[in-house]
Amino acid sequence: MRALAITIGLVCTPACVPPGSTASSTNSAAPIASVPQADTAGLSMLPPGYGSLRQDDISLHIDAGTVLVRALPIDESLIRLLTPDSYRALHDLKEGSRTQLDAIARRYGGRPVSVWLVSFYGVEPNARFTPGDLIVNSGGRDFRPYDILSLTVGFGENRLRQRETQSALYVYDGDVQVNQPLSISYTGYTDASWDQTLETIERERTMVRARSGKPN
Repeated sequence: MRALAITIGLVCTPACVPPGSTASSTNSAAPIASVPQADTAGLSMLPPGYGSLRQDDISLHIDAGTVLVRALPIDESLIRLLTPDSYRALHDLKEGSRTQLDAIARRYGGRPVSVWLVSFYGVEPNARFTPGDLIVNSGGRDFRPYDILSLTVGFGENRLRQRETQSALYVYDGDVQVNQPLSISYTGYTDASWDQTLETIERERTMVRARSGKPN
């Protein structure tokens, strides 16, 4: 649990914001299993350690009044563009939950899954949030989470103190395409700014190739 707390400390800042949950918060390290994940092949082969983006650069945000929501896809093709410390923290967070993620994927026929770090931040005292209401729209389809793996104590209470952050891993269908336009919505609020984010991502991919000497 101490190692998990350190990881979350690296990943979640006071601006973070994740949604609620139904699954256990136990994240035991395990060998990588054979169940496929929804990382983008080819693009994910850029080497880690050369990125300069911040986590907020590849996140979507919603101001829902009493709570702020942040959703960050933990896709290898994206997180390899982050600074080395951020990359390691997110990569290790996902791999530390590999056993649970693989079990969820098997429940849905062994299909790939898309994993997101979601955080909820309390703007007002005693703010309420509804974890399962965070929807990803990709390719014209709405995706609700297959499952939610809580990362912080108290996430399942669906309540936030002022300036408190609660976080979880959200597991969506692997048909969510993070390298294509998408949006998130929560209780009637939407962030559809991913088009601009993709422009930032493509510029950084070019820079990472140049820094690493990897050909285009």
